[in-house]
Amino acid sequence: MNTVLEELARLCESLPEDKRNAVADFARFLAAEQDEARWEQLLDYPGRRPRLESFLHETAAEGETPLDHDRL
Repeated sequence: MNTVLEELARLCESLPEDKRNAVADFARFLAAEQDEARWEQLLDYPGRRPRLESFLHETAAEGETPLDHDRL
C-alpha cells in the first residue's frame, strides 16, 4: 500500500464512525465524478463512429413501436 493510502487509513481509523462514513461517501462522490468526466470525454469525441451511426440508422428504420415486455 502506498503512503497516501496508509495515511488515509490511519486518519480514518482515528475518526468516529459517522466521520469515516462521510469520508467514504466523499471518496465515492469523487470516483463517480471522475467516471462522469470520462464519459463526457468519450461522448465529445469529434471523430466518426460508424458502428454507432449504423445502429442509429437501423433503429430509426424500425419505426416507433411500443415496448413489448414479452420480448424482453
